[in-house]
Amino acid sequence: MSRPELVLASASPRRIELLALVGITPDRVDPADIDETPLKDETPSRLAARLAVSKAEAVAAGAPDAVVLAADTVVAVGRRLLEKAADEAEATRFLKLLSGRNHRVFTGVAVTAGGRTTRRVVDTRVSFKVLSDPEIAAYVASGEWRGKAGGYGIQGRAGAFVTRLVGSYPAVMGLPLFETVNLLNGAGWRP
Repeated sequence: MSRPELVLASASPRRIELLALVGITPDRVDPADIDETPLKDETPSRLAARLAVSKAEAVAAGAPDAVVLAADTVVAVGRRLLEKAADEAEATRFLKLLSGRNHRVFTGVAVTAGGRTTRRVVDTRVSFKVLSDPEIAAYVASGEWRGKAGGYGIQGRAGAFVTRLVGSYPAVMGLPLFETVNLLNGAGWRP
């Protein structure tokens, strides 16, 4: 019996790299095009879950026989969401807000197979050191903040800002591996 096609509903190169670490190569990459606007009074955890499920189900609609994997990462300081920074000024504001503080990274992961969707949300607590203005300016100038929730990527230069992490490092990068493998196994897809 052949294994069903695995479709990754994301164009994130980090998610593809993370999957490769556990021996998974998607058969196809099909980024979902959904509205990612948070709903009124939506918590960061619920937003991450809703977006992951919406992406998986949107792509599954066009691939009913496939196993579809999707994820979404949300960075929050309290209930304040830090989405992908739109420009250098916003990236600078985000880093100033995160400087010397704790924040949470919620990564939702969803798998749709056979018309059924399962999901998990991983909550990781991250602490940043106090950042100087020159450190912030150098990081923003590096461009690593582009396309990343919260305006930083932990796998790059911003890794030097982290004083403490409680939870899942790969989830902060964009895909919690333990939960992802378990969801795929539960859907009948094994690497």
